[in-house]
Amino acid sequence: MSLQDRLDAFKADFKAGKPPYNAPAEIHPIMERATAELIATGQAGRAIKAGERAPQFQLKDQDGNEVSSTELLALGPLVLTFYRGVWCPYCNLELQALNEALPQIRDYGARVVAVSPQTAVNSRKSVRTNQLGFPVLSDVHSETAAAFGLRFALPDYLVTLYKQLKNDLPAFNNDPGWVLPMPARYVIGQDGWVLYSEVNPDYTHRPDPSEMFPILENAAQHT
Repeated sequence: MSLQDRLDAFKADFKAGKPPYNAPAEIHPIMERATAELIATGQAGRAIKAGERAPQFQLKDQDGNEVSSTELLALGPLVLTFYRGVWCPYCNLELQALNEALPQIRDYGARVVAVSPQTAVNSRKSVRTNQLGFPVLSDVHSETAAAFGLRFALPDYLVTLYKQLKNDLPAFNNDPGWVLPMPARYVIGQDGWVLYSEVNPDYTHRPDPSEMFPILENAAQHT
């Protein structure tokens, strides 16, 4: 089953109010409105894309270790995924799919890191819950996401809904701002140029990891 098939199956259960989420029907139009408005801004089209140079970053992983994009790229191509947090089931499904693809990604000589605005405690939960074989980096104040053009502020009505759902992003991220990254996935070559990019303001849509394989194979042949 492809990643999108898994996401669609979850979305159908979520909208149907099935356990364990038991989501009330009235929340879905609000979330869909916010997604439609973000799409309409055109921000995704202005984000860093294939053919552009990737911003450099230095972030801490779930155990407090400094992780540098420069050091990672010295070892091989880099698969970089931005996600919202361990509280997001769509994000967890994507991380699990990337983890399943990890052996093949490594066969191409590449490495994987995930980036979210959440605190280290929640990043450790991401690694533990999803049994990840790659690090999860904390992007304080979503500054790296902003450098990639991915950071956006939640509209007031969505903030109100999140509060009602006890989804306290300021506490979760240790950041008073109600900001998130648009989900995005990149393949960055060792020279720092983006070889592949997929940015989607609709967080229920994510590319299958297999879409990166031709890019990674080509990169491996030119290292």
